[in-house]
Amino acid sequence: MFRLRLVAALLLIASATGAQPVTKDRAPSSPDAPVPLDTAVLSGRLPNGVRYLLRRNGRPEKRVALRLAVNAGSVLEDEDQRGLAHFVEHMAFNGTRRFAKQGIVDFLERSGVRFGPDLNAGTSFDETVYQLDVPSDSAKVLETAVQILADWAHGLTFDSAEVVRERGVVLEEWRQGQGAGSRIANQQRPIVLQGSRYAVRLPIGDTATIVRADAPRLRRFYDTWYRPDLMTVIAVGDADPRRLRDLVAREFSSIPAPRAPRARPTFDVPAHAAPLVSVVTDREATSTLVSVLYKQPARPLGTVRAARREIVEALADIMLNERLSEIAQRADPPYLGAGVGGGQWVRSAELFSASARVRDDGVLRGLAAVLTEVERVRRTGFTASELDRARRNLLRAFEQQYAERDKTSSDALVSRLVDYALTGDPLPSPAWEWAEAQRVVPAVTLADVNASLAARLDGASRVITVQGPESARGAMPTREQLLAVFDQVSGATLAAYADSASDVPLVPTMPTAGRITAARTIPELGVTEWTLSNGARVLLKPTDFKADEVLFQAFGPGGVSAVGDTDYVAASLAAQIVPQGGLGAFDRIALQKRLAGTAATVSPFIGSRWQGLVGSSSPKDLRTMFELAYLTLTAPRADSTAYAAVRARLDAFLATRGNSPQAVFQDTVMVTMAQHHPHARPLTPALVREIDLPRAMRVYRDRFAGAGGFTYVLVGAFQPDSVRPLVEQYVASLPAPSRPDSARDDGMRPPTGVVERTVRKGLEPRASTQLVFTGPMQYSRAEHVALGALGEVLEIRLRERIREALSGTYGVGVSASAQRVPWPSYQLAIGFTSAPDRADELTTAVLQELDSMRTKGPTADEIQKVRETGLRELETAEKQNRWWLGSLAEAVQSGEDPRTIVDGREQLARLTPALVQEAARKYLNAANYAHFTLMPEKP
Repeated sequence: MFRLRLVAALLLIASATGAQPVTKDRAPSSPDAPVPLDTAVLSGRLPNGVRYLLRRNGRPEKRVALRLAVNAGSVLEDEDQRGLAHFVEHMAFNGTRRFAKQGIVDFLERSGVRFGPDLNAGTSFDETVYQLDVPSDSAKVLETAVQILADWAHGLTFDSAEVVRERGVVLEEWRQGQGAGSRIANQQRPIVLQGSRYAVRLPIGDTATIVRADAPRLRRFYDTWYRPDLMTVIAVGDADPRRLRDLVAREFSSIPAPRAPRARPTFDVPAHAAPLVSVVTDREATSTLVSVLYKQPARPLGTVRAARREIVEALADIMLNERLSEIAQRADPPYLGAGVGGGQWVRSAELFSASARVRDDGVLRGLAAVLTEVERVRRTGFTASELDRARRNLLRAFEQQYAERDKTSSDALVSRLVDYALTGDPLPSPAWEWAEAQRVVPAVTLADVNASLAARLDGASRVITVQGPESARGAMPTREQLLAVFDQVSGATLAAYADSASDVPLVPTMPTAGRITAARTIPELGVTEWTLSNGARVLLKPTDFKADEVLFQAFGPGGVSAVGDTDYVAASLAAQIVPQGGLGAFDRIALQKRLAGTAATVSPFIGSRWQGLVGSSSPKDLRTMFELAYLTLTAPRADSTAYAAVRARLDAFLATRGNSPQAVFQDTVMVTMAQHHPHARPLTPALVREIDLPRAMRVYRDRFAGAGGFTYVLVGAFQPDSVRPLVEQYVASLPAPSRPDSARDDGMRPPTGVVERTVRKGLEPRASTQLVFTGPMQYSRAEHVALGALGEVLEIRLRERIREALSGTYGVGVSASAQRVPWPSYQLAIGFTSAPDRADELTTAVLQELDSMRTKGPTADEIQKVRETGLRELETAEKQNRWWLGSLAEAVQSGEDPRTIVDGREQLARLTPALVQEAARKYLNAANYAHFTLMPEKP
């Protein structure tokens, strides 16, 4: 129904020819009436039981998002099948009736579909969903894609050799997920889900069962649960729904319905009268978290009553989270962060959570603080002013959603239709949803929101969970101490919450406006460029990609590189510290309240070579965004109380960061690749002690003092004439730079030769390997494209060799980047996880493939895959505001002509096997790379 996801919910964890008739959307009069499905959705059911949900949508153009939703997941596994629902999902990519072995992946990659982002699947407790996002302007590709869905539904071959190979990949996926988080969850999940089937059917499964799994056992699960009555085909995109319906009918109608299907059971999460408690510590945990979970049976979805309930609960959560956030800004906060939220956790149960991240010795204090605020609401309720702000925020979000009704991505719509197929939570039309929001949100009363919170608490089964590092075991509370906090809070005298808010102007005195001194257009890009009287440069790119979005970035040279070594740490953290104090006359909490009902944000950054702002806005809130930008540059607020709260959070984070094997490993990589340069030192408590608020403010003001000389980029739903007065008022009025400023070369360079480092840390039998190739280059856009293509080819080839052929890893990641400044250079990094005893073997195999790339080069087929994928992704990216913002900023910062932004197709068209082979010879120097390995502490 209403899917705005405004609240951070948990800190924890018919016939083929008989489609539904189109009827006019209207709000049902009865609360128990069903929410009407969007009439743009063509829905129906084939004679064998397969359901379809099809909708035309033009964002992105020439694309269709296809899904096969199977109402079967790990909770349906028999005892000897634990993990096989997920294993079956893997086998869908390893041979079907019409596509042998890797045939599906091979065909789709040649069609411009990327494995992972566009071609994927996921198994959870109750369902398995297959994802396929394909070009729709090729009839062959679209038809073949529907054939692939049908083969997944009824045509898996389960070749015995492929089962053996894929077993290794499944086990490596299990291995990749091991660590402190999984160990803690494996101890707490059985408590939270006590007595439920869900407690013993984790989708990743049981490794002993996976090792023994063979083709017949996998097929047994597949034949039992992959059947027409449990399947829905969903398609959303730039294609005629009737054409899609015909394809679905052609490919799915022949799937036979089982004669005696096994009943599809549901599984409850049993209630319990006494609260359950779980306190778990782990050597590698890096934070302490306390949560109170309130469990109740899942309530029905899909009715007008349920839709209203979601709105009321969202308003209550917004208000309570605002109170909890306010407490976190105190000088000595009882917690480092806290929040409430909830929703359906598993199909049969809902979960409302109140959680707090605390200092290692602050569990009881943090728990008491959160429970006190919950209890305060129960006794005295929310205030009228709080409800007014929450209503404005929620209604503004609905308004934005409606404004983008013709610009909503197919991915977002298909996700909601998958939910509808599996849970009955429907996708109404944007008009119905907006009309219902306008009717319901203003009518919600204080009594409604107060009662909604009580309804989620009263009669619920409670579970208290605590998790933290092993070093804090002595500070962990007992069951009795935790339960005593509830008695303490219930017996406390609590005053009603006193709300305070200010509606004074953000900028009380308007700055003296400047003017535009020069203007030009870049017709190839549809960009207007202004030069302002203070020296600022403004690039404007109006678009119609989104109806209610304007993106903004401002930047000037210098960044951290422009400050001395003594201020380096302060400069690195100033943009995170200073904004916590607020802006102008408003502290951070007052500013959040003042901005209720507006859609405008601005945040500062200080990077290695640039400082600036990033922001976004609705067109109707552009003035507010410009005001926030002006204040961020000219009126940062020094607030010692807010600084103390920031330091408390930072100190707590750094105190236990070293518990994480991955953090230690990445620190080693960073320090080694920078040859121990002082600017590459990992952040430690000792370094943070070099900072105080006056120093952070001084560095911040220095970096933004010359904002009149910055470059400002706006992209989105506006016209230059509409923003001209705002630019003159809030940008041209900024002070011009008082001195030349530029980014400096700090001399940081990577090592040369072959460097090897091994880190031994971690409890799990898992190795992580990174190979990093770096060096100077003759930078050009063509070389940059060739380097990127080399990385793409390597990712395909290493997946085929290391994952598919050798079953050695879940995935190999390859990243390639190049820079023009401060020195023209490149970096190509390769990373994977594996069993420790296979790390050397797999590294050798990787190096062999790199040698083959140097000596033989890529195949024409590999180049076709890279070129087609690149062209398809560029086709979509060029219709996105964020791509234009980033591309324009990158061109300016690298000193390139912005018109080269649109050269991507030409550069991709020039790719050849010989060109990429030459890049491999240049950038895969066997005598110049770093090899890093993370191994467990004990063999």
